[in-house]
Amino acid sequence: MRALSPQTTGFLLLLFTACGWGFAWPSMKFLVGEMPPLAMRAWPAMVGAGVLATIALAAGESLAVSRAVFPRLALAAFLNVACWMGFSTFALLWLSASEAAITCYTMPIWTALLAWPVLGERPNARRVIALLIGFAGVAVLMLGQGVSLGVAKLPGVLLTTGAAVTFAIGTVVTKRWPLALPPLTSAAWQVGLGGAPMLLASLLFERLDPGAISTTAWALLAYSAVIPLCLCYAGWFAALRRLPASAASIGTLLAPVIGVCVAALTLGEPFGTREVVALSLTLGGVVLAVRG
Repeated sequence: MRALSPQTTGFLLLLFTACGWGFAWPSMKFLVGEMPPLAMRAWPAMVGAGVLATIALAAGESLAVSRAVFPRLALAAFLNVACWMGFSTFALLWLSASEAAITCYTMPIWTALLAWPVLGERPNARRVIALLIGFAGVAVLMLGQGVSLGVAKLPGVLLTTGAAVTFAIGTVVTKRWPLALPPLTSAAWQVGLGGAPMLLASLLFERLDPGAISTTAWALLAYSAVIPLCLCYAGWFAALRRLPASAASIGTLLAPVIGVCVAALTLGEPFGTREVVALSLTLGGVVLAVRG
């Protein structure tokens, strides 16, 4: 049987990651009504890190991290996990999910701007067109739902922009200075270290009543821990090893589009021609970016 090329493998990993993160949007929308926001993100992150560590050990990987590597590992965890989850979660205090997604998923722009001087990834015409097509899909989806970004929502816009910029910096840093760690070990440490500050803040400032959490919410928490915060982060770092940083970041545009499609099926939200066009445009842009 013919082995898949690194490019094809990277695309499949990226598709899996985007789908898993996309499915998480409806889950978060449900959970935020039952749990404090920090707890909703922190506890699944810690469980996800534990699952990743268990899988890593079962695969024969060592969880040991040298003193020389740990500072870069901590920086990557801070940028890729802590800032992204923290900023995007608090932004929802000022913004709707659609409004937050528009600014959060500007990350491909920031990644492309940073990848040029840091990684030497000069944006060619194909990748620029792919980025525009991908954003067109997100715009068709999000702007059709009605978005109003006024002065009152400025804190949320600043937080989501911060999430996008820090994730882009984390993407470029991870690509430019790869961690000398096995892939599952790297993902386990990053998710665990990134979730730890949120867990500490939740314990200090939030009140969580486990008895008030419904069975459905517990199931969604389990999903959040195993898929978006465990397997998807592992898939993202694996895809990043095989694809240019700018191309991989364009793939994340699939997440909000898939999230809306799933919300239509699970939460009864609208789904029609606009959603089909959005998904087709975004997927087309991702395929074009990966091939370019």
